[in-house]
Amino acid sequence: MQTNFTPEQLEDPGIARANEILRACVHCGFCTATCPSYLVLGDELDSPRGRIYLIKDMLESGRAADEKTVRHLDRCLSCLACMTTCPSGVHYMHLIDHAREHVEKTYRRPLADRALRWMLARILPYPGRFRWALRAAILGRPLRRWMPDPRLRAMLAMAPKTLPPASRNDAPQVFPARGARRKRVALMTGCAQRALDPDINDATIRLLTRLGCEVVVARGQGCCGAVTHHMGRADEALATAARNIAAWTAEIEGTGLDAIVINTSGCGTTVKDYGHMFRHKPQARPAARVAALARDVSEVLVDLGVVGAPPEDLTVAYHAACSLQHGQRIRTHPRTLLAAAGFRVVEPVDSHLCCGSAGTYNLLQPEISGKLKARKVRMLEAKAPDVIAAGNIGCMMQIGSGTEIPVVHIVELLDWATGGPKPRALNAA
Repeated sequence: MQTNFTPEQLEDPGIARANEILRACVHCGFCTATCPSYLVLGDELDSPRGRIYLIKDMLESGRAADEKTVRHLDRCLSCLACMTTCPSGVHYMHLIDHAREHVEKTYRRPLADRALRWMLARILPYPGRFRWALRAAILGRPLRRWMPDPRLRAMLAMAPKTLPPASRNDAPQVFPARGARRKRVALMTGCAQRALDPDINDATIRLLTRLGCEVVVARGQGCCGAVTHHMGRADEALATAARNIAAWTAEIEGTGLDAIVINTSGCGTTVKDYGHMFRHKPQARPAARVAALARDVSEVLVDLGVVGAPPEDLTVAYHAACSLQHGQRIRTHPRTLLAAAGFRVVEPVDSHLCCGSAGTYNLLQPEISGKLKARKVRMLEAKAPDVIAAGNIGCMMQIGSGTEIPVVHIVELLDWATGGPKPRALNAA
């Protein structure tokens, strides 16, 4: 694609990177075949190719974002299926992230939108605040039909019926390996996941220590920054990420780390991009080091080797989170691990398509998200599984709100098959 940025514009690192990405695009349109929003809406401007044209025009002209451009960019899930499909290697993730930052700086949203986004940025990344918000949402669930804004109705509908107790394992501490130590790893405990399903971190810790890992929960770590990053709030995202970099760098330079283990793939995609996010910042070197050590939990488990025997004969439908299969290009590890642990694994038709969760997307774009959820649930249920497994809490909550089939994290099944407790969701089934 031909671009026409001025030399002055290209002095901005963000514009320079956008220029590289835009020039890689050859207009082929392969991306439209795998774009969930284009599948639902059928509008070229709601496809990656259409959004690329909108972004190019906005950035080249140096103008403020307008309502039309914002509307179509907001409808992007950032599922990154287009990057998997693209034969030219267009790095759409960096382009849409930069465009959203430009939107945040130059476009004044309606008051209701500003208030909603401010609330999400102030609540979701903080487990304590999020737990209080969930308690309020649980109380408000019976009133959701009378909420005037469909986004508020979606928030109440997504709230769990009950809130599990917080886990003490999420506090800063070190869990020794069982037997000879094979690795020393840091576990990212996350933010929303700690409030919604603390069993995931508990199962991860049991599983890793059982396989010979010393697991450290580093003091000072927190949200990865994805929530604010994908809303274009760059300064807030970098501040959050910088705290993680400092926390993990202290461990790296202290006792040392073999890996930073992340069991929420949406977070993993962001942490693995810290090197890019901080490339022109004072923390560039430690950020790149942290990004290089970041691993999805499935990567570490494949390296360690998992052999088990499930206490019950179960068919597991594996849902591949977009952030894992497209963002991190990890496609086979979870299935391999589940099969090695003795489970019968099936995968739905069109497994490359998003479930509609996509971070805060299901709260900000509930209509489109709801259509994608219904489609994903239908494809999963068609496989008649006993349980659905995923590697991302957002997907688990999204799919779980649309089906009666239990939904668990893959580490919960692997923990169970290697001597841990039965997943809570299966006990309730």
